[in-house]
Amino acid sequence: MKPSPFTPTNLSDVPEVSGVQFATGEGGIKYHGRDDVLLIEFCSNTVVAGVFTKSKCPSAAVEWCREHLSNDARVLLVNSGNANAFTGMKGKQAVRLSAQISADIVDCDIDEVFLASTGVIGEALDASKFIPVLKDCKKRLKPTNLLNAAKAIMTTDTYPKANFEKLNIDGVEIIIAGIAKGSGMIAPDMATMLSFIFTDMPIAKPILQNLLEQYVGDSFNAISVDSDTSTSDSLMVFATGRAQEKGVLPIIDMNDKRLALFGAALERVMFDLALQVVKDGEGISKLMKISVSGAQSKQSAKKIAFSIGNSPLVKTAIAGEDANWGRIVMAIGKAGEPANRDRISIDFGEHRVAIDGERANDYCEETLSKYMKSPEIFINVNVGVGEELATIYASDLTHGYISINADYRS
Repeated sequence: MKPSPFTPTNLSDVPEVSGVQFATGEGGIKYHGRDDVLLIEFCSNTVVAGVFTKSKCPSAAVEWCREHLSNDARVLLVNSGNANAFTGMKGKQAVRLSAQISADIVDCDIDEVFLASTGVIGEALDASKFIPVLKDCKKRLKPTNLLNAAKAIMTTDTYPKANFEKLNIDGVEIIIAGIAKGSGMIAPDMATMLSFIFTDMPIAKPILQNLLEQYVGDSFNAISVDSDTSTSDSLMVFATGRAQEKGVLPIIDMNDKRLALFGAALERVMFDLALQVVKDGEGISKLMKISVSGAQSKQSAKKIAFSIGNSPLVKTAIAGEDANWGRIVMAIGKAGEPANRDRISIDFGEHRVAIDGERANDYCEETLSKYMKSPEIFINVNVGVGEELATIYASDLTHGYISINADYRS
């Protein structure tokens, strides 16, 4: 598989988060010769917040996590290669058995186990395969394995995705660190394929949940590779609270002045992970940043932006380095949102291509062709009916995407 042109030149080690330990192993779920199982153990009293796919065909693991989200977390078990989605009663049984195996190995309550699966839809998951690999993982748990964890949950990803922030609260260094996976079937609706974020900050569960729901809109829900929302989308944040042992008082009130600092750092981690996902879109050659302004509402602006970013005609034009702005006009029109045709303006980077509903007088094809060779293409549209703005990020559409998905189950 061809690496993404946006692959980081170096992947620095992510600092450990107190109260979190990782181990990966080869379970033979689908892949051979690589780790495909991730076991994460949390200290007691770790709180968890989560958002999940709005798909009407959610995986069994998603349903399990939703049902147990009110509990504390002691274990997160993740596997790649099999989504355990659309597997009927067998899927539910596999989830319960997976949770029970994890609980027995870590010695916790089954209701403190959280699960995530990614991979092929419609194939039964043999949970018994977890027994030997998890027993081995338990012996190798350590707090410095985050990059290996990111590698173990990859499917068609070409590089592991991780990010972290350090901040000072009450004179103590707080860590927020996260991983994500995702490359195809990316048009998140509430979350992304799989993303897990960890912090040692002591914070009340309702407040953590509030932050997660607040920031997901402009991060994971503002990206698209192929307009397809996964059955398995899961985004969870785990807070161990271990910094309290160093004198950090818990955040238990939305009016706590420290919440702005912590929330801003969490938002940056979420945004970076989301952007890494779209930068690793299957077959990607160009990244599109699409901003729509002059809309009646942010929701309307976002819908128009996604109409542009998800259009196969727009995506293939960008891949071919063709500034075919007529296709953008088409995508604005088909969005079904308020737009004044005779006031629309379109810019590619700093180059205006259309103004007041027609091609700009100083439009220069040669200049624009040079710009289109850039790896990142900025498309700015004003629809001329209001004051609201939204920005989304999308990949182009190349032959590479077709090849990957034509061969996915082969």
